[in-house]
Amino acid sequence: MAKTARSNTDTTDITDVSATEVPNGLRHKLGDAILGLVLRVPGSSEREVAQPEKRARALGRTAARKAGMMAGSLALPPGFLGWLTIVPELVGVWKLQAQMVSDIAAVYGKHATLGREQMIYCLFKHVSAQLFRDVVVRVGDRFIVKTASLGFIQSAARLLGVKVTQRIIGKSATRFVPLLGAIGVSAYAYFDTQQVAKTAIELFAKEIVLDI
Repeated sequence: MAKTARSNTDTTDITDVSATEVPNGLRHKLGDAILGLVLRVPGSSEREVAQPEKRARALGRTAARKAGMMAGSLALPPGFLGWLTIVPELVGVWKLQAQMVSDIAAVYGKHATLGREQMIYCLFKHVSAQLFRDVVVRVGDRFIVKTASLGFIQSAARLLGVKVTQRIIGKSATRFVPLLGAIGVSAYAYFDTQQVAKTAIELFAKEIVLDI
């Protein structure tokens, strides 16, 4: 991988998320969960293959099914009991997605250079692309991945916690209808995981230049 001069993205670039009317406890828990997730890139038993896209798409489908089943089963408790499962549900799905990203990087032969910037980008680019506009930049057939400071990663995790919490509040009514809620949550987790897989495939299929 080509490497250029060091360039740390700082926290002042993050301006597109408002914490207004978001419950502090929930958003803090989700922010902490996101931070812990991206700071520890999981290993992979996958190996580089001759047709990585085919294998990567298969990994994405498998992970999406698992995520849908996990989220749907945790969303089954009715009423306020369903709210208690929100954090375990999301963290469980994110862990599945992080492993999937790690495995997709491996089949493209890029696991050795998989860092926290690429991980948080793959996991949450579809949630807030604006957050990562200065971290992962596409230039022609290459992606430039800039080293982000720990402060930036912490701020991004906190603001993503706000974004995810706002989405949960927006969809809260379905959680009070047990079967309908479980079906909706399952479908969303499936779709969300497919989006993560799509981002990971787009990233790792191209040349990645690490700007450190």
